[in-house]
Amino acid sequence: MPEIRQLDRHTAELIAAGEVVERPASVAKELLENAIDAGASAVVVELENGGLTYLRITDNGCGMTPEQLPVAFLRHATSKLRTAEDLAAIGTLGFRGEALAAISAVSRVDIYSRTPGGLEGAMLHLEGGVPGAVEAAGCPEGTTICVRDLFYNTPARMKFMKKDTAEATAVANVVTHLALSHPDISFKLLRDGQETLHTPGDGQLLSAVYAALGRDFAKSLMPIHGAGGDVTAQGFITVPLAGHGTRARQIFFVNGRLVKSQLLQAALEEAYRNRLLKGKYPGCVIHVTMPRDMVDVNVHPAKTVVKFAAEKAVFDAVYYTVKDALDAENRPAAPAQRQDFYRTMTAEEYRAAAAEQAKKPLGSYGGRSAALPLHDVAPTPGQTFTAPAPQGG
Repeated sequence: MPEIRQLDRHTAELIAAGEVVERPASVAKELLENAIDAGASAVVVELENGGLTYLRITDNGCGMTPEQLPVAFLRHATSKLRTAEDLAAIGTLGFRGEALAAISAVSRVDIYSRTPGGLEGAMLHLEGGVPGAVEAAGCPEGTTICVRDLFYNTPARMKFMKKDTAEATAVANVVTHLALSHPDISFKLLRDGQETLHTPGDGQLLSAVYAALGRDFAKSLMPIHGAGGDVTAQGFITVPLAGHGTRARQIFFVNGRLVKSQLLQAALEEAYRNRLLKGKYPGCVIHVTMPRDMVDVNVHPAKTVVKFAAEKAVFDAVYYTVKDALDAENRPAAPAQRQDFYRTMTAEEYRAAAAEQAKKPLGSYGGRSAALPLHDVAPTPGQTFTAPAPQGG
């Protein structure tokens, strides 16, 4: 019988890191979520070689004191939770206290941080999860984290990494999704020295969509807003004629967190039933908001899978919000309410309008206006009467 032994600390940390850190995009996601939780209003992401050799994230959040720096890299050390009861109503993106420990275990990390109003900042270097001494350093307010040589001590993981372009694209997708979930924060992405994304951070979702997903996609959108009970759905959906070949442009957020949910996809696509060409899928950027105790985000370390306490309420809120918006878009516009719908015409104006109308064949494009009544006795010059104004007049 094989002997049962407890794993040493380093091996245990490498195993734990494998659940959280799969690729450079995983590192970017965890560090960006920490920046958002720290109250940052501007975040800069820089990467080289797909993020495998160099990934730096700078924010202007609350920062950390020198005493907090080494504690932040301990497993299960977090400022987001205090008791087990807090798990029932999580209001932050991060909460497990595993990200920094997992990242530092498989890379070389340098962190610089300064609290607002602090005279000087602090710096800490970690290699393979082993911290050095905390040193004073000059740095801007907020936190800057540099992650170098990812998976340098786990070469087996490097075999599963894709090309630099693919890894960089995955990081860009993470930044894009977080920019859409938090349009009030300005995100900038520098890829091998070139700026590829910069959102204004003006709080307008459409501005973030335009900057992150492009003009063509933004122009194909229509706004939605609705609620059912405690569940609110708002954002943008594509018009039916702008369907996509895949579901890649279906982006859902729940309480500001990007989620992958078959329930939300089903609600969206059911609302589009019989409105799209065959083989096409709708696109969307939808924010679903609900009380924190109605959703469980503590399902997987990646935190992209959630469970809803009331699935039908969530489904109905998204389905009816989207359906009502599509129905309103297809409904014929009501005639313009004008004070001059009936206007006074002179006899000369009447004859000219009637003659012009008689030239139009029945069934011509645009149809004929509401017919002007033809009188057996033509009005005398100078006489006036009331007649319907031609449509579009």
